[in-house]
Amino acid sequence: MAALRLLAAALGSRVPARCSGSPVRVQFYSGPGEALKGVSDGATVMIGGFGLCGIPENLIAALRDTGVKNLTVISTNAGVADFGLGVLLTTKQVRRVVCSYLGESPVCEQQYLAGELELEMTPQGTLAERIRAGGAGVPAFYTPTGYGTLVQEGGAPIAYYPDGHLAVLSQPREVREFGGKHYLLEHAIRADFALVKGWKADRAGNVIFRGSARNFNVPMCKAADVSVVEVEEIVDVGTFAPEDIHVPNIYVDRVIKGAKYEKRIERLTTRNGQRAQAKDAGDIRTRIIKRAALEFEDGMYANLGIGIPLLASNYISPKMTVHLHSENGILGLGPFPLKKEVDADIINAGKQTVTVIPGGSFFASDDSFAMIRGGHIQLTMLGAMQVSKYGDLANWMIPGKKVKGMGGAMDLVSSTKTKVVVTMEHCTKANTPKILDKCTMPLTGKRCVDRIITEKAVFNVHPNRGLTLVELWQDSTVEEVKASTGCAFAVSPDLKPMQQVAT
Repeated sequence: MAALRLLAAALGSRVPARCSGSPVRVQFYSGPGEALKGVSDGATVMIGGFGLCGIPENLIAALRDTGVKNLTVISTNAGVADFGLGVLLTTKQVRRVVCSYLGESPVCEQQYLAGELELEMTPQGTLAERIRAGGAGVPAFYTPTGYGTLVQEGGAPIAYYPDGHLAVLSQPREVREFGGKHYLLEHAIRADFALVKGWKADRAGNVIFRGSARNFNVPMCKAADVSVVEVEEIVDVGTFAPEDIHVPNIYVDRVIKGAKYEKRIERLTTRNGQRAQAKDAGDIRTRIIKRAALEFEDGMYANLGIGIPLLASNYISPKMTVHLHSENGILGLGPFPLKKEVDADIINAGKQTVTVIPGGSFFASDDSFAMIRGGHIQLTMLGAMQVSKYGDLANWMIPGKKVKGMGGAMDLVSSTKTKVVVTMEHCTKANTPKILDKCTMPLTGKRCVDRIITEKAVFNVHPNRGLTLVELWQDSTVEEVKASTGCAFAVSPDLKPMQQVAT
């Protein structure tokens, strides 16, 4: 019989199921509670998803119902108050969260600042790579992301005492130089359990995902002692072709079919709503948006942050092709959907519903950040709280007051092959400058900004020579810009009026 199987394989024939060898290792369970057997107090658990897209809803609810406590949870963000990871935070079952962005989770921020929760903030791409490395048996790796910031230097607050004093600080990273550039050492992450949301699984345990719901689910499935996957449908072996499988069953331990899915959308955004938003953004923001749109070039691969950068995409010329990248795993972002086109499995990095243009593609978060760190993105446009005259960027944290997290920003500004453009209002609401000699807030990146666009002016930034004013809004003067800027700058001998995209 063994000889017949070898002959059949050589001839390309299919061996009958009764001669297929060992039974399937993957275990199928009737309910999520059974699939979580073995999860105990103090366990480390990875939870897949990005925002509320692709989260294992049924497994999270079942984990809450187990009552286990003192969990360390690894997740790209903290969900919302009553959904996603927020469910476990509300019941105070979590001791420590490792994430890149809090998102819209006031309960996480409140517990952290009150000293009830440890919070380890990690750049999103570093988090994805730490998980990927954990699944690949790589104990540590060097990355440029976070050099010159609290991530490298240590001292980021992980835990507070109830009285507000710092209790635990992050530790410095080892740094090495390769090819004249500095890299810091990051350690891989593994977990006791990974809770993963797939779209379909076959009866052999192979899994496929839908749209942008791959995100962190794929690398997490590979980096735990026990990977538990919930899916919307279980199908027969052979339903999907071998080349279409996203996670082969070697990485899967347990599978359940979810009883129901809410698939809540965090930021429902439709095409009509977006047009109104761009139009009604106000004179100042619209001015910045229309200038920022001139940074696009035909054939460019670009990543746009939420807010002003994303709105600038409305003004890309129809004669121009710009490939918009979203760090949660999309290349080829299209316009926001019509109401009838809304799909909870297709969101951008701002958790907004989007469409994908013909020729676009989906991939997992670890692949997405390989594109970013690898220098395959030509333009990164993002907002800022502060920028220094030498291009230091701060946009993720006000210690003791506001904690959102760095998200993917530290990774996006880490590549020397990517042009970094900051779009922001020139001053704060309190009318204090946002462009300074030195940033007073924790840095996102050191000497990484190439251009600053505000409602008053456009500056080019040199990492050694500092700022040069190259464009000036028609109703502004150089003296006015000097008065509202917290550092000295040069004025280009070829100073131009501030340009605007034609509409």
